[in-house]
Amino acid sequence: PMPTCPGPCAFAGNAMAMNKAEYKTQNEQVTAEYKASRDKCGAMKADAKDICMSEAKGAEKVAKAELEAQYKPSASHTKSVAMAKADAAYDTAKEKCEYLSGNAKGVCVKDAKAAHVKAKEDAKVAKVSADTSTNKAEKVMDAKKDANAEKREANYKAAKERCDALAGAAKDTCQNDAKAKYGM
Repeated sequence: PMPTCPGPCAFAGNAMAMNKAEYKTQNEQVTAEYKASRDKCGAMKADAKDICMSEAKGAEKVAKAELEAQYKPSASHTKSVAMAKADAAYDTAKEKCEYLSGNAKGVCVKDAKAAHVKAKEDAKVAKVSADTSTNKAEKVMDAKKDANAEKREANYKAAKERCDALAGAAKDTCQNDAKAKYGM
């Protein structure tokens, strides 16, 4: 018996891969859903409208990546789904930050960037982990090392941005603590 899933059964393996006609139909459905979401955003004002549009665009990108992964399952397409999710979340988070000011805005942007870097690096590690070629263990170890360095740097930048709200000795202590915590 075929497994049942709520919604599309992405990542269910090659047995669940769709044919070209199904892919085309699903692609048209994704586009229609995006247009409907976009139209709903049209009635909104200012920041709510911008955030809504960002969410609609992000949902479309993720849905298209998931569709591609279901149509042609591969480690690369699985990574593309994770990257699309990371990009969509980042774009919407940045949009939300736009309506803040001063240090709060800077912290919001840096936090969004740190989350984006983490998601992207995790996707890269997952892709390498799914690889079945020789030297897999070495490649995974290298990918994790690179990912951890990227994540540390992004988290350090976010922590440093928080320090900018302080002054004098408190700011210096905050920056030194951030450097020590993230090995910078």
